[in-house]
Amino acid sequence: MSENRLVSVEIDEDTLAASGPEAEHERRVAIFDLIEDNSFAVENHEAGGPYCLALSLNERKLVFDISDEAGAPVHTFILSMTPFRSIIRDYFLICESYYEAIRNSSPHQIEAIDMARRGIHNEGSELVAERLKGKVEVDFDTSRRLFTLICALHAGTGRATLTG
Repeated sequence: MSENRLVSVEIDEDTLAASGPEAEHERRVAIFDLIEDNSFAVENHEAGGPYCLALSLNERKLVFDISDEAGAPVHTFILSMTPFRSIIRDYFLICESYYEAIRNSSPHQIEAIDMARRGIHNEGSELVAERLKGKVEVDFDTSRRLFTLICALHAGTGRATLTG
């Protein structure tokens, strides 16, 4: 297993508190999936990983505080959520359509909506990789998992917090 990976992700409960048990569960699942399989290399950090990531919110911007396993600071950067607004909004809308379709639609209709959902998720994943470029190198699967976590944080804090 590569050393250039995340071994922990912590969420600052003061700035990114979950809005309830369902949101907290979504966050735990997103973090578990990310930790389970990821590729995460801080650019220009010769020592390499593994890394620990602490996420917080500062003026509606997502703060990535990266340290090594011993807790020594490696890099901190701030990610504006503005470029994510429309993708996150579209993603939540298509997810609502998908869950509604599961209850009331044919398998063909569900599959079509699911394909659209995956397409929007891929678009969000590409944006994550683009926004991390020059700071952190991630593979596509890791950027997908990071986008899932960003959406889970967004849903859990109230939609206006990250994007409003």
